[in-house]
Amino acid sequence: MERKHLFKSFEMKADEAGKIAGFFSTYEKTPDSYGDIIEPGAFTKTIEKRKESGHPFPLCWNHDFSAVIGAVTVEEKERGPFCEGSFIETEQAQDVRKMVQSGAVYQFSFAYDVLKRREPTAEEAKAGVFNVLQEVEVYEISVVTVPANQNAQITEIKTAPEPETKTGKRNSKKDEDTIRETLGRLETCINSLKSLIEDGEEDKPTEDDQAKEAEAQPETNAEAEESKDDGNAKRAGELLEKIKNMKEVADL
Repeated sequence: MERKHLFKSFEMKADEAGKIAGFFSTYEKTPDSYGDIIEPGAFTKTIEKRKESGHPFPLCWNHDFSAVIGAVTVEEKERGPFCEGSFIETEQAQDVRKMVQSGAVYQFSFAYDVLKRREPTAEEAKAGVFNVLQEVEVYEISVVTVPANQNAQITEIKTAPEPETKTGKRNSKKDEDTIRETLGRLETCINSLKSLIEDGEEDKPTEDDQAKEAEAQPETNAEAEESKDDGNAKRAGELLEKIKNMKEVADL
């Protein structure tokens, strides 16, 4: 069984009463930013599993699993899986509801694992498809600012009087290549720093050598050692600063 944690995005709408609804995925043949398309029926088992458990899918804000802003139930339709639910009565959830209602935020995304996939046909590959997802397990559905699939949008804001009951962090292939390159440079800097420290230990004179040199040229030796120490400290500081900067980039 192949497992792959990903995120998708689609359209949504929300209303004053806290309702939210829309397709969080579609079965359209246009590949998303990952080069994936999803076959009809891919969500059947995960939807049935949730129904049997008696628990709705959590609605999160920007894939933050600690920022649950509501709950939604899912029904599979011809176009794709359609979710419907409501925001909870927390300040964060109501802030997101207002953003959706204003139209500033209008798309869904979802986190999932790939349980079954197939290679694309020649025609699908020509259209830019890399993977055809046949079965997925959905963990959460999110309201997002930046989606992977532009077709996943909130489509309805209902006016019911009372409320009812997916990955960072997403990285594109370009982002992943940049991170790998940065980590490679980071490793090089760390090795250079280790080499600098080892060279300093090897070049360190013995106590007898220090005593003899001090007697012969006390001032010169002291100045040279101080200069060498300052140079090594400066190089070490520069390397540590580079390592810090590259680590910050890699953690983005």
